[in-house]
Amino acid sequence: RRRRRGPAAEGSSPRDGGSMRCQVSVLYFARSAELAGLRCETLSVPREITSLQLWEEIVKVHPRLALIRDQVIFAVRQEYVLLGDQLLVLQPGDEVAIIPPISGG
Repeated sequence: RRRRRGPAAEGSSPRDGGSMRCQVSVLYFARSAELAGLRCETLSVPREITSLQLWEEIVKVHPRLALIRDQVIFAVRQEYVLLGDQLLVLQPGDEVAIIPPISGG
């Protein structure tokens, strides 16, 4: 009598509404760090999420970030991502960077 383990254990959990979650590192730079009040943190987010939904998850934690929504550059795993309906499949430990525009001439 063996209990089956493996992929079935990785499925969705009723506890989180049916979507797997993972811990990601969120890095805040310049104005986003000022608005969030910190430079980095770890957040639990759904593993499959659009870039816009990911931004909204971060804004739920730091509502003041909504002020820079239209100016921010978003990077996931050091690749720029447009805020929209692009589906991201996140892995535990992935880096998400919030980079406001950098002024200069």
